[in-house]
Amino acid sequence: MSQINPHIPDPHAMAQPIGDPLGEILHLLKLTGTFYCQSRMSAPWGVSIPGFPEILSFAVITHGRCFMRVGEDVPFEVEKGDLVLMTNGAPVGFSSSKDTPLLKLEELPIRKVTELYETLEHGGGGAETGIMYGLVRIDHAASGMLMALLPDVLKIDPWEEDAGSWLQATLQFIAREARELRPGGETVITRLADVVVIEAIRRWLNSAPDANRGWLKAARDQQIGRTIVSIHRAPAANWTVESLAQVAGMSRSAFSARFTELVGVPAIQYLATWRMHLARERLIATDQPISQIVAEIGYLSEPSFNKAFKRVFNMPPGKVRKLQHQSQGAV
Repeated sequence: MSQINPHIPDPHAMAQPIGDPLGEILHLLKLTGTFYCQSRMSAPWGVSIPGFPEILSFAVITHGRCFMRVGEDVPFEVEKGDLVLMTNGAPVGFSSSKDTPLLKLEELPIRKVTELYETLEHGGGGAETGIMYGLVRIDHAASGMLMALLPDVLKIDPWEEDAGSWLQATLQFIAREARELRPGGETVITRLADVVVIEAIRRWLNSAPDANRGWLKAARDQQIGRTIVSIHRAPAANWTVESLAQVAGMSRSAFSARFTELVGVPAIQYLATWRMHLARERLIATDQPISQIVAEIGYLSEPSFNKAFKRVFNMPPGKVRKLQHQSQGAV
């Protein structure tokens, strides 16, 4: 018996791709905030924040200036208005000067406002710097592929743009809310921060030479991009190389060669991996029984699903869910 459910409607009826494939992927990106901290620091000061695997972190300098260090990299200076994204889960340090010792965040006088939002005031009474720092997770099965292509550190300077830039205005609004912290201010800040982070990713995708490679280049390709979106829209369909080639409007051999060249793996392998990423996303984000997840991504056999899942993630699905719940409790 096939491990993939054959009783699926015709894939062409389920997934008629339209528009820009990469744009559709970006449209589906959602951020889940795990932690936000608004800090007001006065020189001399230094703070270190631990890294969290598979978590994207960001910092917005709301006023003043300071130095940042990501992992073991050389410190670099940031100032009011700068937005910095860190994508590799490395520890991050902030300080008033390059040589100021760093104290661990958990050792400082943090005030917990909500489950997700904290404030911090610390330092020696000198020049002030305001920092909003956040940890977020991208909720999309494509997030692993996207983050693998993003640079480790992505710095955006919105002040280089026209005075009317909406990003400037948004960061200024975040800074004002951070200073005043009126009722509901933490909710406003966290929602706007999500928008700002996604905008930073979009800007990199639209402008950086490195953004036109691998999976991103394939998503931009008119023919291969259509098949990627079709797979994403109807992962449980009984796709074959032939049916995917028809979506692309190519011969089987030409499609197979081009897909492998651009994506780096054959189409059916990409499909199988995509199903596993969807399953992992649902294991993490929902309490659905594994049997239900298996059926929804098109598998008939739970044992065959478990075997395929373990091949991709090196652990069974139940363990992924358990570890995720443990990590959420630790953040």
